[in-house]
Amino acid sequence: MRDDDARYEAVSSRDARFDGEFFFAVVTTGIYCRPSCPAVTPKRVNVRFFVSAAAAQAAGFRACRRCRPDAVPGSAEWNVRADLVGRAMRFIGDGVVDREGVGGLARRLGYSARQVQRQLTAELGAGPVALARARRAHTARVLLQTTDLPVTELAFAAGFASIRQFNDTMREIYAGTPSELRAAAAGRRGRAGAPSQGAGGEGRSAPGGIALRLAYRGPYATAEIFDFLQVRAVPGVEEVRGSHGTRTYRRTLRLTYGSGIAEVDEPTGPRTRKRPPAGLVCPAARGADGGWLECRLRLTDLRDLSTAVQRMRRLFDLDADPYAVAERLGADPTLGPLVAARPGLRSPGAADPEELAVRIVLGGPPERAAELVRAYGKPLDAVDGGLTHLFPTPGELTGEEVAEPVRTLCTALADGTVVLDAGADRYAAERALAALPGVGAKAAAYIRMRALGDPDSGDSGGAGEGGPAGERAVAGAWRPWGAYAVHHLWRAGLLPAGELSVGELSGCAGALPGRAEEAGRGWEAAPVAVAAPVG
Repeated sequence: MRDDDARYEAVSSRDARFDGEFFFAVVTTGIYCRPSCPAVTPKRVNVRFFVSAAAAQAAGFRACRRCRPDAVPGSAEWNVRADLVGRAMRFIGDGVVDREGVGGLARRLGYSARQVQRQLTAELGAGPVALARARRAHTARVLLQTTDLPVTELAFAAGFASIRQFNDTMREIYAGTPSELRAAAAGRRGRAGAPSQGAGGEGRSAPGGIALRLAYRGPYATAEIFDFLQVRAVPGVEEVRGSHGTRTYRRTLRLTYGSGIAEVDEPTGPRTRKRPPAGLVCPAARGADGGWLECRLRLTDLRDLSTAVQRMRRLFDLDADPYAVAERLGADPTLGPLVAARPGLRSPGAADPEELAVRIVLGGPPERAAELVRAYGKPLDAVDGGLTHLFPTPGELTGEEVAEPVRTLCTALADGTVVLDAGADRYAAERALAALPGVGAKAAAYIRMRALGDPDSGDSGGAGEGGPAGERAVAGAWRPWGAYAVHHLWRAGLLPAGELSVGELSGCAGALPGRAEEAGRGWEAAPVAVAAPVG
C-alpha cells in the first residue's frame, strides 16, 4: 500500500490487515500507532505515515501505549524481497547488527556500510542502527514487563551497550523510565486480574521461562501446520505432545550465546475475547483479523531472546500476509477452491536453516536424523521430556565417518561455500546447493523454500527460467506466492508429495471435488521427492 490516501482509509477503518505493513503518527500528540489502533481517528492533516517503527521513532514520535505498534507481526514484504533491503531486514531481525555491528551487516550483504545505510534510509526512513535500536527497545520492554530481572542485567540482555543508552532509549520511545514501564505493567495486571500479554511477542514470567504470544495476521491454518511439523519431528530435537487440537510442539534451539527450548501450543479454539483493558491485546489479535500462538522460551542466555522469537516466527510463518496470498491464488481456477477450503494455509520455515538442509539431504524417516543426533549432537545438560540433544552443527559432521552427501554439504556449510543464514542470497544459495554432488536441484529448491523462507519458491523443479513455457506461465501467475500454491497442491493431492514442478497440473482442476481429504496424507508423508519425511 503506497498511496497515503489509501493508508488513511485503512487507518479510518482500523484495518488490522495492514498492521506491520506501515505505521502512522499524529503530529499533534507525538505518538505513532498501528493502523488498527482503537483510538479516535485523527484528522488527515495531522497524520504522517512511515514504513517502519524505527522511522517513526527517528522522526521523534513515541510508541502508543494503547495499541503497542512495536508488537505487530513483521511485514511480509521482507520475506518476499530478495534485494539488499529485504536481505538487510532479515539480517537485522536475526540480530546481526547487535552482534556484529553495521560493518558485519555490510560484509554479509556484500556492500559497503555507506551503501547499506543509504539504501535503508532511502526506503525505510531509518538506517541499520535505528532499525536495530527499535528491535532492542521492544525486547527490553517485553523483559521489563514479563520478568523480574534486575534492570542492569536486563539492559545488557536486550542488547544495549550501556545503562545510560538503555534509559535514554526507553524514555525516548516509550515516554517513561524502565522502572515506570515495569510499574505500569504490574498495575495493569492487578486491575485486569491476569498477566499482561500482548499479541506480538508480549509475554509474562513463567516457571519454565518466558511465556509469549506470537502474533499473526489474518486466518491461520493451525491444524495443518502442526500436522506438518508433527510428522517430520526428529526425536531428541523435536517432539509434539498431546492430541489433535491441543498439541504442543517442542524443540531445542542452538543460539548465538547459548541454547534454549521452545514450546508452541496449538490453539484449542478461535482467539476471540471481549475487549480487555486498553493496551493488553491489540485489535488484530481477535477473530479472522488475526490472532496469536502461545509460546514459551527457556534460554540459557537471555541475550538470545529476540533471535529465538524470530526463529520461531519463521518456523510457523507468522509474518505471512494471507490476504495477499488469497487474492493472488484465489483467482486461479485450480487453486481458488483450495484456498477457499483452507484459508490461512502457511508455508512452514525452519528454526535452523543448516539443520533443515542436513535433514533434507540425509533423507529417510525422522528416526534416521535422530541417529545422527544421538551420534554427533550435543546432549542437553538435563533431559527435558523427549528433548535430549541439540542438532549437530555442520562443523561436527565433516569427519570421514559421516556418510555422503551429508559430509559434502556440511563441509560446504562450514567453509562458507554455501551460506544459509537469515539474509542469504536465495538464488545464489540454491545454485550452490544444486551444484553439490548428491544434493540436486529438487532438494536445493525445497531447502530454498523452507530453510530460507522464500515465499516465491515452487517453480525451480522444472518451472523456473529453464522450464517449459507452459510451466513458467502457471508458476508466474502465482508469483510471489508460489510456495503457498505448492502447499495447497500437496495438501489436495494434486501434486506428488514433495514435488515442486507444476508440469503435471494441466487439466487437474476438474478433478478437485472429493480429492483433497483423500489425498491429504500424501502432503504429510514426504517433503521432497528425493527424501522421505525428515525436513
